Parts: sequence; structure tokens; C-alpha cells
Amino acid sequence: MSAFRLHHGDAIELMRSLPDASIDLILTDSAYESLEKHRAVGTTTRLKKSAASSNEWFPIFKNDRFEEFFAEAFRVLKKNSHLFFFCDQETMFVAKPIGERAGFKFWKPVVWAKTKQGTTPDADDLVVEHQAMGMGYHMRASCEFVLFFEKGKRKLSNLGIRDVLPFPIVRNGYPTQKPVELNRVFVRLSSLPGEVVLDPFMGSASAGIAAVRNDRLFIGCDIKESAVELARKNLLAEGAKEDPDWMPVGEPPAPQKEPSAARKRLAAVLASGVDGTSDAAHFIAEEAAPLASVSRPVDAAATWCACAGEQTSGVCTCCGKLIRIDGRTEEEDDGLV
Repeated sequence: MSAFRLHHGDAIELMRSLPDASIDLILTDSAYESLEKHRAVGTTTRLKKSAASSNEWFPIFKNDRFEEFFAEAFRVLKKNSHLFFFCDQETMFVAKPIGERAGFKFWKPVVWAKTKQGTTPDADDLVVEHQAMGMGYHMRASCEFVLFFEKGKRKLSNLGIRDVLPFPIVRNGYPTQKPVELNRVFVRLSSLPGEVVLDPFMGSASAGIAAVRNDRLFIGCDIKESAVELARKNLLAEGAKEDPDWMPVGEPPAPQKEPSAARKRLAAVLASGVDGTSDAAHFIAEEAAPLASVSRPVDAAATWCACAGEQTSGVCTCCGKLIRIDGRTEEEDDGLV
């Protein structure tokens, strides 16, 4: 049985509470700022109360908060993972460079081609021709964009999926609700059963439903209490179990290589500000010795450095140069010393 955890509050607040590298996929649709412009001139029917929805409109997530959103998204995502970010044509040009500055690689905008009811493909059938519809004045809007970001490198589970996905809009649902089947495409492409999907702007939890239907774990957040209650109802109806105390576990940090004794000595000398020529020479000798032993046999017989001081190994106490202990000439040693 899939499990979920819901949070009522600010999206960034939730994300800051999550451990580093603890999320496998972020799939989200924020209430982007340009929606307010469309509402002001009447180019969207979803006003405070609309014929399409009895739900109240939600608070807008301003563009100037994208910096902290993408920074937190990059932090909480695991090393090789994806972020899919729903937006319109205006928000796309704002969000893309901010996401890249946060450290993400931007691959492309995926297009959700909005179809009419009655043309419902599922996540396995993406060859349906979409029918024209839309809102707006000039050239009726019939699509939205999903920005595809990557942290590290993760291969999609199916490289044959097109970047134009035809799915019908949701009628009589939550404002700007996305089709569950559309979200299932991204869930299945970029996560595995048992992995954790995060939607910090979940609304009615279409992404969460897509996650639990495919045996993923889900963490969702919304600033509206009514949305959290609706999401909880929808997820419980899918047979998922709510666990308010569950917290994803972050990946352990990569083990740090213990610096060699030579490196420690050199660092200490450089930090002290004292002339470190001799210590630097010792560092070079000790660090290069393993490479020399691998590349050629070492002759233990004593040889002479440039100062004619007889040494058997290490660095000359006179000139501080590496001692050639294999009988090679100075010309042959050029580039190694």
C-alpha cells in the first residue's frame, strides 16, 4: 500500500523541513503570477467563483519567490533526479534561467496539448490526435508547458515518449486541475515504485493520485486548508495510507577522502605563511611516489641529484628536488621533476 504525507502551509516552508537529497521526483504546478493578469482582463473563466468550479481561487506564488523555490528543489532532490514544472508561456521565460542558476540542467519544455472531453488517452497511449479548444483572444490557447529540469543524470524509463502530450482538461474540478493520466506519464518516466514524489503546490493532489496509483510515496503541500482536505479525501479514496509522522530519508553524503600526511603538512605550512618550499617538495615526492612505482620498477641503488648530494630516496636536502632512484637521466626525467 502506498503512503502519503500532507502539509498545510507555505511550499517553501515544507521544502525547508525536508532532508537534503531525500526526494526522487518533483512534479508540481504553482499558482504562477501571470494568472492574475489573465483574471484581470477576463481571459480565464476561473474567477473567485466560476461556473467550472465551486472552489475559491488560491493565493498566487509570486515570481520573486522562484529563486528560493528552485534552490530548495535542487537541495532536496537526490543526485540523479528530475523536476517537472507546469507553467504558461510567460512564466516559462522567468523560471527557466532561475532553475539553471540553481544548478539544474534544462532539457526542454514539454507541451500539454489540451483536448476536449471524450478523447482520453491513458499513459500508455499517446497517439491520439487532439481537438482544438482553448481560452484567450488571439489564437486560442490550447496548451500549457511543463519545464523539464534534471539534477545529475537520470535516464527516462521510456525514450519513445513524445514531447507533445494530448490529454483532456478537467471539467468541474479544482481550479487549474491537471489530468491524473498526464501526471502519470511523468511519474512513470522519472521514478520507480517505492520512490518519493513531491508536489509542494498540490491542489487536489492529481500528482499524488498519479504517484500512489503507481506504488510511489507522496508528499504534498498546499497553502489552502480546503485543498489539503480535498487532497486527503482523494488519496484515501485511492487506498493510500496517510502517515503524518513519516519523513523521507536523505542520501548519505559521499565519503570524503582522507588527505595524505604530506597534504596535511603542506596545508599547515601554507596556512602559517612560512616559506614552504621544502614542504612542497616533500609533498610532491610523497604524492608522486605511488605513481612512479606503478609506472616502472624502482632501482634501490643510490643515485645523485643536481647538487651531487648522495641520497637514496625522497627529496634532496640541498636543492629540494626529487631524487631519481631509477637511473634515468635528467633529460629523461624532464616533466617528472
